[in-house]
Amino acid sequence: MNPRPSAARRTSNRSAAIVSSSHLVSPRSRELSELEFGLIVAWNAFSRWAVRCMAAAGCPDLTITDVLLLHHVQHRARNKKLADICFVLNYEDTHVVAYSLKKLVAAGLVQAERQGKEVFYSPTAQGESFVQQYRAVREQCLIRNLDTELNADIGELARLLRTMSGLYDQAARSASAM
Repeated sequence: MNPRPSAARRTSNRSAAIVSSSHLVSPRSRELSELEFGLIVAWNAFSRWAVRCMAAAGCPDLTITDVLLLHHVQHRARNKKLADICFVLNYEDTHVVAYSLKKLVAAGLVQAERQGKEVFYSPTAQGESFVQQYRAVREQCLIRNLDTELNADIGELARLLRTMSGLYDQAARSASAM
């Protein structure tokens, strides 16, 4: 199978492009505008899914930031500092993350432990339980419906998204210097 579509197919795909901001489409890359629209729609769908999945797991009052932080705090069973959480999840506004962590601590899902000048966060037993319930709901509602033949494409897309996040970060630094 030829991995690159024919020129005719590429041309027909270009005319069928779906973009959110036609005024931003560049002759150098209409595809980037398509990707940006896809990111917008996918982010909103993913956010809605993650919040509703957590609600189905028994924890209904969390925002998308809360859900992401709870999962990340449990990731690899290592205590994490605020700065490290922000760095890994690419959050620029530490105040948003700090507020969310305070909410998670108050809800009994995360615990904060001071070690010298640093505060480290880890999940509580209740937080771990909700994450396990989330996993069960995810398996039942999402993974069960996933066409596993797409797994290779999903892996490639994940790599592309990480590459694009680096390009967007560099472009943001460039724009800040203007």
